[in-house]
Amino acid sequence: MENLVKDFMMLWSTIDPVGTLALFTGLTARLSAQQRRKTAIKATLYASMVLIAALILGQLILTAMDIKLISLQLAGGVILFLFGLQMIFSTHIQESGETEPGHDLAVFPLAVPSIASPGAIMAVITLTDNHVKTLYEQTATAAVLMLVLLVTCGLMLMADRIFKVIGHNGSAIIVRIMGMILAALSVELIMTAIGVAPWMTT
Repeated sequence: MENLVKDFMMLWSTIDPVGTLALFTGLTARLSAQQRRKTAIKATLYASMVLIAALILGQLILTAMDIKLISLQLAGGVILFLFGLQMIFSTHIQESGETEPGHDLAVFPLAVPSIASPGAIMAVITLTDNHVKTLYEQTATAAVLMLVLLVTCGLMLMADRIFKVIGHNGSAIIVRIMGMILAALSVELIMTAIGVAPWMTT
């Protein structure tokens, strides 16, 4: 039970259902209620597939390619930083609620990198280390992962009530605040990956 609680806390902090809700609220403000519900469900399904694939195959793929987890963290930090800048300075999505042809908000940025974030991918790979965890423990971690994803989906499905309170201006503010938070988080990931953060905090 103690291990399950630790797994839940790590997955909750890396998937960040509340942060995903704020991002979802801003990005889908111009969509209809039906479109928002469809986007929420699709984003959760896509993110689930990515995270389950990472849980099952992630460590094998990284080992086969001789890629260390710290390298994945650095790459994820760069991606998050660029996306954070896009959220801060871009106005296209907030003004129209649409994206370019062939682009689906449920895939990017909701499923990846918001729900299935680089941190979440690293977390599921670390928590299901084949050299440390038994099959039973890995299955339990997978169940905890699905619980967090269900909570995330549930929060997004309740977004209609939030729209009535914050309006379009509030959603635009949320997007920019989330952009700044993502940019700051990405810097932390990059600094940790290159070994800068430890000596800066001393």
